Amino acid sequence: MKFLAIVGSILAEFFMTRVSALKLQVEAGIVERSVDGLTPAEQLELAREQAQRLMRDARACLYKLMPQLERAGVFICNYVALNAEQQEYAREYFERVAFPVLTPLAYDPARPFPHISNMSLNLAVIIRDERKRERFARVKVPNTLPRLVPVPPPPDAPAKSQCFVWLDQLIKQHLDALFPGMEIVEAHPFRVTRDAEYVIQELEADDLLETIERGVRQRRFGEVVRLTVSPDMPDKIRVILVDNLKLEPEDIYILEPPLGMSDLFGVYSLIDRPDLKYPTFVPHYPRLLANTDDTFVAVRQRDILLHHPYDSFTPVVEFLQEAARDARVLAIKATLYRVGKNAPVVQALLDAVRNDKQVTVLVELKARFDEESNIEWAKQLEAEGVHVVYGLLGLKTHSKIALVVRDDGDEIRRYLHLSTGNYNAVTAQLYTDIGLLTCDEDMGADASDLFNYLTGYSAKTDYRKFLVAPINLRTRLEELVQREIEHAQRGDKAHIIMKMNSLVDQEMIRLFYKASQAGVKLDLIVRGMCCLRPGLAGVSDNIRVLSIVGRFLEHSRIYYFRN
Repeated sequence: MKFLAIVGSILAEFFMTRVSALKLQVEAGIVERSVDGLTPAEQLELAREQAQRLMRDARACLYKLMPQLERAGVFICNYVALNAEQQEYAREYFERVAFPVLTPLAYDPARPFPHISNMSLNLAVIIRDERKRERFARVKVPNTLPRLVPVPPPPDAPAKSQCFVWLDQLIKQHLDALFPGMEIVEAHPFRVTRDAEYVIQELEADDLLETIERGVRQRRFGEVVRLTVSPDMPDKIRVILVDNLKLEPEDIYILEPPLGMSDLFGVYSLIDRPDLKYPTFVPHYPRLLANTDDTFVAVRQRDILLHHPYDSFTPVVEFLQEAARDARVLAIKATLYRVGKNAPVVQALLDAVRNDKQVTVLVELKARFDEESNIEWAKQLEAEGVHVVYGLLGLKTHSKIALVVRDDGDEIRRYLHLSTGNYNAVTAQLYTDIGLLTCDEDMGADASDLFNYLTGYSAKTDYRKFLVAPINLRTRLEELVQREIEHAQRGDKAHIIMKMNSLVDQEMIRLFYKASQAGVKLDLIVRGMCCLRPGLAGVSDNIRVLSIVGRFLEHSRIYYFRN
């Protein structure tokens, strides 16, 4: 069920970003073919077909799951299947909890069509007044309430069973309370997905923070790119929605309920059955750090590689907390991308500046869907006296790095944390990532140069050990691939293993094809999108692509070159 929620969430983001971009290209009249030989219109048509299939498959999977849940004592019921006792319990919940939150919005010549917010679940209601006139109204299913409402289990259910009914069905059954004196003709659920992309005119922006804030506000009013409805919604209601939401018929997706599969995250949390969930996972705490209360002493002994979430994220937080308290620490510099709402890393940085450390933080405001959280942290950090910068013009700062400058008595030493993962204590328990604690001199010097590049002006193009995009990362990766090609051409063993989130870069894909044709063995571990096609005769025979799907989200990037 949790995986189905993830599928629903990712599909929603796909529509908000990818499908919306294709629609804009079609509307702009762009007909140039992409590298795969398709026009934007052709890509959009295929994307819609595949998305429709995926959404239907997800529901088929959920329906197969329901009987298994019932055998385990978890009942997710339709309202019509409830017995009298359950209906009475549900009615009391409606009157006590749901009814005060609901706001029916009418649509008639005197009142305009209401704004339908992004990702909202709604009921399209047709009422009939005393003059037999039919009217349209919209009732938003509040996302501040759980999607599933608990009711007593059936009499014959196993001990400790749990039973739930869908909130939207409960509201639908009690619409007469919202429209007293009116006849409820029919009501049907629908859900809206809006374009979440916004254009940032950075070159013209006097204040990037203000520009991003404005863009986030505009997102709420983005063009509708997907409307999901149930099969029993009649054409007359669909026409009202299409006309007022300015949709094309192709933007409507007819799906069996429940609409909004991402809401299953809440269902997973509601079900109090540890035996049906992953067992409690306790991460390992590195022995070298466990034997000392001074992280700096441990890091001076040797580099410490952390593999989250198998290794605890706590040492990273403690590294910054110790730096904030340590009288010998002179300065702390960090990049923040997605830190979340309750962020102990940010709290450590705030403590540091309160303890008179020099603290510089780059907050990336363009972290999609985390902009509001990052804006709030940036304001709070600035208010406390932290030097806050917002990244480079035209680039998104995606690196995760923390630099602590400390007076060790014999010398000024730089301590570093480098990571593929965000400084987010919550996702660090859910994502696989690699982190490195080190005081390597070359890396420390590189980190200082990198922060000077990020916060000031720098034309530096050479680093000692760092590969920095967009300066030298691509060039060096291409050199490493080319070196494997040369070994293969000489008849020597050549092997590349690369673990990444996505593979969509055309130039690198062509280079991988070239390597395969030269006899290099390539194992690519790609979590998400992969535009490379493995196993094509004469092109990619030596390339294997796989994706790891398990308890944790694969987020680490690791590149291996045999030679």
